[in-house]
Amino acid sequence: MPTSAPPSNRFERRRAETRGALVRAARRILAETGDTSVSIQAIAELADVGFGSFYNHFDSKTELFEAAVQDALEEYGQAFDGQLAGIDDPAELVAAGFRLSARMAESHPELMQVLRRRGLGHIHSDNGLARRALRDVEVGMASGRFTAADPVVALSALGGTLLSLVELRFARPEVDGDEAAVKLAEMVLRMLGVPPADAHEVARRPLPDLV
Repeated sequence: MPTSAPPSNRFERRRAETRGALVRAARRILAETGDTSVSIQAIAELADVGFGSFYNHFDSKTELFEAAVQDALEEYGQAFDGQLAGIDDPAELVAAGFRLSARMAESHPELMQVLRRRGLGHIHSDNGLARRALRDVEVGMASGRFTAADPVVALSALGGTLLSLVELRFARPEVDGDEAAVKLAEMVLRMLGVPPADAHEVARRPLPDLV
């Protein structure tokens, strides 16, 4: 889960714990079935909190599930921050994002199932990997590394391709996920304007371990 400053007193800590339990329960539901018609009572039981506690934190199930998606997206983005902090080349950042995402289908299956089921509606979100990817595209365009004309359109293409990769990892587990990610990374780099030979090399650079 994304980190935040700890609550300052016991009451706030308990509130935060209850809210966190509800969000985790919603994430689990989204990952396992995607069925948001589940009752509030069932959510509360899964979270191991009282039914009445729900409305102390959320006005509706819609609000809770949206909070769960946002929580997952931010965790997804934070997962890359430490591993990719030393990389300055925006092309390498894009390629590494694809390749690490493919591996996260195994290392973080719940998180990636949430992305699989709900990611399309958040390609242009201000949270998670989306804002980080947009930043990298804009840096790449400003430096001349990328020749794409519109960063928002480029982000749409990157996001759609990434979600297709995530779907491939779950729908076709027999496919070599690492190899598929490398090939897709090379394709998107060429789409962004990176020369073919350069895109081929960048997509295959050593990848940092994902914590």
